[in-house]
Amino acid sequence: MVDISEIYGSMVFNEHTMRERLPKATYKQLMKTIKQGTPLDEDVANVVAHAMKEWAIEKGATHFTHWFQPLTGITSEKHDAFIDPTDDGRTIMTFSGKELIQGESDASSFPSGGLRATFEARGYTAWDPTSYAFIKDEVLCIPTAFCSYTGEALDKKTPLLRSMKAIEEQAHRVLELFGEGAERVTTTLGAEQEYFLISEKDYERRLDLVLTGRTLFGYSPCKGQELEEHYFGAIRPTVNNFMKELDDELWKLGVSAKTKHNEVAPAQHELAPIFAETNRGVDENLLTMEEMRLLASHYGLVCLQHEKPFESINGSGKHNNWSISAGHKNLLDPGENPMENLRFLVFLTGVIQAVDEYQELLRMSAASAGNDHRLGANEAPPAIVSIFLGDELGAVVEALIDDHDYTSADRVAMDLGVDVLPNFLKDNSDRNRTSPFAFTGNKFEFRMPGSAQNLSDANMVLNTAMAKSLKEFADQMEGKTGEEFEKAAIDYIKHTLRDHERIIFNGDGYSEEWPKEAARRGLANHRTTADALPCLVSQKSIDLFAEFGVLSETEVRSRYEVKLEKYNKIMNIEIRTMKRLVRRDYLPAINTFAADVARHITEVKAALPDADLHNQENRLRQLLDGLNEINIHLEKLHELHYASLAIADQQERANMNAHRIIPVMEDLRQAVDSMEIIVENKFWPVPTYNDILFYA
Repeated sequence: MVDISEIYGSMVFNEHTMRERLPKATYKQLMKTIKQGTPLDEDVANVVAHAMKEWAIEKGATHFTHWFQPLTGITSEKHDAFIDPTDDGRTIMTFSGKELIQGESDASSFPSGGLRATFEARGYTAWDPTSYAFIKDEVLCIPTAFCSYTGEALDKKTPLLRSMKAIEEQAHRVLELFGEGAERVTTTLGAEQEYFLISEKDYERRLDLVLTGRTLFGYSPCKGQELEEHYFGAIRPTVNNFMKELDDELWKLGVSAKTKHNEVAPAQHELAPIFAETNRGVDENLLTMEEMRLLASHYGLVCLQHEKPFESINGSGKHNNWSISAGHKNLLDPGENPMENLRFLVFLTGVIQAVDEYQELLRMSAASAGNDHRLGANEAPPAIVSIFLGDELGAVVEALIDDHDYTSADRVAMDLGVDVLPNFLKDNSDRNRTSPFAFTGNKFEFRMPGSAQNLSDANMVLNTAMAKSLKEFADQMEGKTGEEFEKAAIDYIKHTLRDHERIIFNGDGYSEEWPKEAARRGLANHRTTADALPCLVSQKSIDLFAEFGVLSETEVRSRYEVKLEKYNKIMNIEIRTMKRLVRRDYLPAINTFAADVARHITEVKAALPDADLHNQENRLRQLLDGLNEINIHLEKLHELHYASLAIADQQERANMNAHRIIPVMEDLRQAVDSMEIIVENKFWPVPTYNDILFYA
């Protein structure tokens, strides 16, 4: 049996290891860099690098890499050996402070949205000391930022770190008004990762899964999730063994994998960690996803992380649990005394203001080709951003907006004067699965992001928008103290909540009435990625990121181009895969079965001319009509596909993909799927949902 306390963090150069391995003065200086952001002296870096190398070699590492997150959204790594050959034909193992702090990588082959031309290849990686180095597959991995030769951010991490700095600076200004402010302010992340596990054998026979991550065809299974028996059910032995190994490997890497269970859909599961600082939380989630994909093969399984791998059953999300902390204080915890409650209401109001003001940016941060198939389905929130506060907190906010007394859940009336602001229980709200942004006790759960997504974008937007809210509060409150400050703060909270109450919705996001009500309130409803992306390059967004130094206008526009290009490339791959499957697999299979039915009819008629064969003849007509319908939709898809490829403007192409091509793809899918249930099983060319989702 594994001793968790022995293996936990054993492959991480964490604070405990640093304290043991580094000279006291070096350790203190490094901690100042990590916790206070002070520059790292090169001499200190050399000492850290030597200790890191010695530790890594003892753990079996032979190489090091700067581990970074280009705009692809996944991680990248280039391995360099520690070896340094000597004149006598031997080698020594070296690793310098310069190699630790900075690396060089070819930037030309990563997406840059026009920031770099192919001939402008140089890019730099820079060590992020706030995210611990770790050993993976005998390689020392050093989390880094990635930027161009001319200094633009080419990655997901750099803007995230900038946004964390922005929210810390503005939160300090607010906390100083409350007589607090010396402690470091960080945002925290807990990323709940949903995923599917299916048999490798079935996966290998589904070209659509292999090339696109989702099934482009497939009739709904005879049994789906309607019995609600899979959720939290007993975990099948093979999956349980996978989960055990996954836990062990993640614990070694210092990833606090805490909760695991079966999800609602058959073959679907979830892993949830304990909170970490946001940049580390993102790093750890990316590591978790990678380990899931790699370890599944040990058990004859494949891990699917697409947002909607199977039609008609739940897709997979990645719930972004977000909060703000100052030292050991959670600033979204309602607290136990009136002044703490006032501080809480200031930060709560800031979140409500931020989400309302930048609702379109938040929607954009969760936009992807895969997530378009998930949002608005029964397991996911709609594409309309709103905030769920729960009954008690919602009543408090309503009382503030309407300027009347608050009555608590146990019917005790309270005046909303500063001295008697109500206390709340930590779990003061129910869970609302239909809400994209829900308060859950001492944090907000942003439920829009999809399972395949890098959460850097969502948290960058959240942090920056919240920094804007806190700045506006601090700008108006600075210079006020005592009762003057308290009165001004309450007035600010009330009028800000009134200005932004439209974003608060505690009802059913799946109801038919909600989109109409949201439209009446003036809330955006961007149903597709093509609709959601333009807000990124609106002047309002550009101004927000520029104000806090998170992204320059050039960097914003480059990310818009990258996201558009990725969407269009994914659509192109899906269309090409769909056409090939229909032409080379489905049409031949249906034709073969139709010929078999026709041959059977002919043979029976020859043997028994008076036989009643109307059922067989109807089946043959069904097949022939189906083949005709498939060919019509296939030809239309082919024409639209080539027309889209001729469109130079990426936004126009995305619009065509989203609004003209996807409906045809859905029609083609429906036509093929209708044949699956009448073609004899032995003729059907791929495993069906019944086969894939209910493996032993």
